[in-house]
Amino acid sequence: MQPKLYVANYPAGDFRAMPALGGGHALLKWVTSFPDNPARGLPTVSGFVLLSDATTGIPEAVLDAAAVTALRTGAAAALAAMTLGRDGSVAVVGTGVNGAAAARTFASIGRELAVWDVEAARAAALADEIGASVASNREDALAAEVVVTVTPGREILYPAGSLRAGQHVSLMGADGPGKAEIAVEEIARAHVFCDEWEQASHSGELAAAVEAGVIGRGEVTELGRVLAGEAEGRRSDDEVTLFDSTGLAIQDLAIAVAALAKVDELQLQTLDV
Repeated sequence: MQPKLYVANYPAGDFRAMPALGGGHALLKWVTSFPDNPARGLPTVSGFVLLSDATTGIPEAVLDAAAVTALRTGAAAALAAMTLGRDGSVAVVGTGVNGAAAARTFASIGRELAVWDVEAARAAALADEIGASVASNREDALAAEVVVTVTPGREILYPAGSLRAGQHVSLMGADGPGKAEIAVEEIARAHVFCDEWEQASHSGELAAAVEAGVIGRGEVTELGRVLAGEAEGRRSDDEVTLFDSTGLAIQDLAIAVAALAKVDELQLQTLDV
């Protein structure tokens, strides 16, 4: 799988092209991230996903990139937390589209959780929808035993020395150059996992730590290897674990193929071409 290609227009935002091939299908995702868009009444993430038959090259489906991104982000956050985290309190920090998807994923598997957002009304609405609680403040949410952070990545949420023994954090917000939700010092003292090393080390939460020389390929495990039984996950109850997600096109492909298989059940629009 090729790494995503960034077309930067900072500080406004960026465009990303993400190809993938597998399971008899090919996918191209063209997606944007413009963090100031909500102030304009526009979504932060927009774009489309084109799914094609890998044998004939014929297009099969066009999907909303924001919806696909939210589903795969939520699934990845929860899967990493369930694989690496301990049983205990769960919190989702940031309840925008992708954060809400992560919270809904936890709720769908029966995990009790708290949510927090800078927009209190948004967090409260989500909590009412899924039967969650609203954390009294950000610090309480960040202190949960299992935490998912889905913020714009403009502010360090975990400064040096802030992670607690046994804590797991799925870092979902810093998905591009210059973004960070955690201090480099905290990455250096944790057992670190990522979705894909090449991408995460250049454009994810790990990029700053790699550039500073405090972490390298040998200290980071891809989550897929843990799921496949090829690598060790959490090693002790007191260990701090981190998962850095930059989002993979192969995950988008899985969501798109699943949607295609349920066209009738999901009542998706179809066209004869």
